[in-house]
Amino acid sequence: MTYVAVPNRYERIPYRRVGRSGLVLPALSLGLWHNFGDSSPLDTQRALLRAAFDLGINHFDLANNYGPPYGSAETNFGRLLREDFRAYRDELILSTKAGWDMWPGPYGQGGGSRKYVLASLDQSLRRLGVDYVDIFYSHRFDADTPLEETAGALADAVRQGKALYVGISSYSAGKTREIAALLREHKVPLLIHQPAYNLFNRWVEKDLLATTEDLGAGVIAFTPLAQGLLTDKYLDGIPADARINRPGGASLRPEHLSEANIRRARALAEIARRRGQSLAQLALAWTLRDPRVTSALIGASRPEQLVENVAALDNLAFSTEELAEIDRHAVEGGINLWEKPSSDWQA
Repeated sequence: MTYVAVPNRYERIPYRRVGRSGLVLPALSLGLWHNFGDSSPLDTQRALLRAAFDLGINHFDLANNYGPPYGSAETNFGRLLREDFRAYRDELILSTKAGWDMWPGPYGQGGGSRKYVLASLDQSLRRLGVDYVDIFYSHRFDADTPLEETAGALADAVRQGKALYVGISSYSAGKTREIAALLREHKVPLLIHQPAYNLFNRWVEKDLLATTEDLGAGVIAFTPLAQGLLTDKYLDGIPADARINRPGGASLRPEHLSEANIRRARALAEIARRRGQSLAQLALAWTLRDPRVTSALIGASRPEQLVENVAALDNLAFSTEELAEIDRHAVEGGINLWEKPSSDWQA
């Protein structure tokens, strides 16, 4: 049956301006890191995308190596875009990234080289079946490639009409300033930064949020639910259907589910209960409490999860007392898998 989006789809979710740009994004965006590779039924993927768009989520975030296997999330999304969303292309914000390993040989191992970045973008466009993406990211800082080269490749993607905007992910505050300055030399603004950020991973608060604000760039937080740790799923143990037990789920590690982290999650869940929210809703609302955060990037395995997450937007206000209590439990949880590229690492 031909998909027809609900007519009131833009009445549910607030939109936020991306830094000082002309672009706006929904407060919640859908990430396709998990549940959109070949290990997930296509009908499930279709149901998730339809549910998201009907709720007003018009931003779908991908990367070249999302799967499993690598590339399959883009291929599957491309098929569903053709079959369901072609008529809505101009309503959608599509983003993809290049930076991590993707294909065999020295040129496919990731990084920021011109060869890898532009070849990756061309491959992504073919898999997606589109002429351009709205946002193209450098997925990580590469200490082995001059930043001038990475910035030049991103700028050329815009000049060639293959990307409308460019962003970065998991860059330190210092490298964010550097690449923004390099992009300005090409008259291409840095639109957005995509860092990991959640109640157990607060590194962006040190200096990155101030940096993006100063540069006029937006921020879209990924893993706001700490890959499920900040939901009710693990409060009483690891269920059989948990991500950690599924293909492609190795990014959630057993040590992340430490006794200390679970104890803190339970305490946060109690605060959420008093607010009339689930733990996931509290975590999303907390991430969005700072106006410098444009959007929170959520994942889902069922449409019902999307409905629950969107309901977090009904209560985004926190009292001073609530924030103070949350701060007692929202401490570093040892879950930042992206600490190396976001800390000016050297090979």
